[in-house]
Formats: sequence, C-alpha cells, structure tokens
Amino acid sequence: MTGETGGGVHGRRRTFGPVVLLGLASSGLVAFAGTRAWVDTGGATGGVNGLGQSGMATTADLGTSPLAGALGLVLLACWGVVLVTRRWFRRAVAVLATVTAVGVVATVVTAARTLPDDVAAELASTGQAVDPTLGPWLFVTGAAAVVAVLAAAAAVRLAPAWPEMGARYDAPADATEAAAVEQPRTSLDLWKALDEGHDPTR
Repeated sequence: MTGETGGGVHGRRRTFGPVVLLGLASSGLVAFAGTRAWVDTGGATGGVNGLGQSGMATTADLGTSPLAGALGLVLLACWGVVLVTRRWFRRAVAVLATVTAVGVVATVVTAARTLPDDVAAELASTGQAVDPTLGPWLFVTGAAAVVAVLAAAAAVRLAPAWPEMGARYDAPADATEAAAVEQPRTSLDLWKALDEGHDPTR
C-alpha cells in the first residue's frame, strides 16, 4: 500500500512540467488570438463621423473582443504565480486561472452569437451593406480557452503534490533565521555557554 501511494505521489509530481507548459501555451494563445479580429468583414471597416475617407475614420478593432485578450493576460499572470508559490496559495491561484479560463470560453460563446450582428449594424451605420462571418481567430481562441480550462483544473487537483521552490528562494531574513535554527551546536559552543553561565540543555 505504501509503495502504491508513493508511486502515485511521484506520478503526480511528474505532471508539474507538462501541465504548466500546457497552461502557459494555451494562455499565451488566448492572449494573442483574443486581440485578433473574430469577424470577417470582407475588407469593410467601421468608423466615426467626420474624419477620413468618405467622412469616416476607420477603426482597427472592428469585430474584436478586448475582454478575451485581457483575460488571456490574466491567465498568463496566474501561471507565472503558480510557478513560484506554494501550498494553498498555489492552489488558490490555480482556481482563479480556472475561473478566468471559463470566462474566456463564455466570452467566445457570446461573441459567436452576437458579434456578427453587432458588426453588421456598425457597418450599416456607415452605409456599408456587409454580411460579416465568424473568422478563424474566434475558433482558435475558443479551442485554446478550453485547453486552458483543462490545464487549470488539473493544476487545482494536482498542485498539492507538485514540487515547490526551495528555502534558498525565501527572503534573506527568513533564510538566516532558518539556518540559525537548524545549525547544529558543536561541543565548543556548549563549553562557551557553560562559561557564560547558560544552560546549554535548554
């Protein structure tokens, strides 16, 4: 029984690298794809009255979802924190990453249903009759977000068994105190304590 338990713990420890790499890769893809245009307008552009060609100023963010890109950056930050933290705090950050990734999935689903109509309405206000279609970046973002959810959920479950950074990465004061507590006392130290009137056995 002990051997099986030890093997199971060792197996969970080995998931640290793959899960973290998967989380970082999927989060990075969400952060990038989330800033791309999710709707294909066939070259049409939105704008505001009074500027640019035909009295309109083109906008570069037509058909995009800034929220997805922002959530992707939050995901990346969460995985960075997971790398350098320990115990319950690491697990709490993994929970936050899971919730954030689910938020990206919800954003993609909502955009797939409403974004083409919103873009069509904006283009109609500029006199352009276009029937926008969903572009590939929306599906890339959605797929990456699903992978990010799975990776973060795995981190929540496996984090307690993952390796942690050693004490040498702690604050200098903490490391000095730990070294002072753990340092064994030599016979010379004991004699000095006796000479000074201290009881070295306490």
